[in-house]
Amino acid sequence: MNKSTLQRQRFLGPNSDDILGRSRIGVVGLGGGGSHIAQQLGHVGIGHFVLYDSQSLDETNLNRVVGGTEKDVSHAIAKVSIARRVINSINPHAEITEVQGLWQTQPEPLRDCDVIFGCVDTYQGREQLERFARRCLIPYIDIGMDVHAIDGGFSISGQIALSLPSRPCLWCMGVLYEALLAEEASQYGAGGGRAQVVWSNGILASTAVGLFIQLVAPWHTQQVLPILLEYDGNTHAVNSSRKERILRRMKCTHYTADLGDPFFTLTSQGDLNGDQNYVYDKSA
Repeated sequence: MNKSTLQRQRFLGPNSDDILGRSRIGVVGLGGGGSHIAQQLGHVGIGHFVLYDSQSLDETNLNRVVGGTEKDVSHAIAKVSIARRVINSINPHAEITEVQGLWQTQPEPLRDCDVIFGCVDTYQGREQLERFARRCLIPYIDIGMDVHAIDGGFSISGQIALSLPSRPCLWCMGVLYEALLAEEASQYGAGGGRAQVVWSNGILASTAVGLFIQLVAPWHTQQVLPILLEYDGNTHAVNSSRKERILRRMKCTHYTADLGDPFFTLTSQGDLNGDQNYVYDKSA
């Protein structure tokens, strides 16, 4: 890291460059949100990355993947390769592990991460990724955004959630609940991909990166680390959830048996559509 970068980051503390340079960060999903996160982590000086995405760039996501080009579309370049190119253009010395596939098929590189960012499109995907992070005692930062049709117009909304071992999880926060997963399963494949817009993805991603920095290199002594932040895209505002006070007093009861449990395997099961779902098998 050069001298000017160190000076810009001095407010994060005299050892912040070492902390960030030694950090190993997982980013699962490199579309509209994850591509922003990968780029910004490259700028702040993260030294080790673990990147996952199963897709290649195409015309439908060119408008929101940071660093993607028309040439990448024509050559069907993998999103993980685009993210690696973006990171290495900022920090050529960063060590990058890239997996073009589902993280469940190769979860081992994630086990050694200091923090995992989840930028996946489905609620089932979030549930599986958070469960993995809890079992490995890894802080998990989740971002999600959606666009809904209302009253002849549209509403943009989203959230940034910080899930720490033994602290409130996505279930505690109400980001996940059984009816939501059931509804998603019943509508699988019917609604297509979730709508994304580049500016709102950027806001969510920047806030998530800020949460990470505050977690590892706090820049003030009276910090209160947010647990759940909510984004209203129609008013361009990010605020702490009204649930925040309750969540701070809450102890998670959803993962008490799984917390820090390394003895599990991932088992792939086909669903009615012929797609693969992954479940945890504790009998192995």
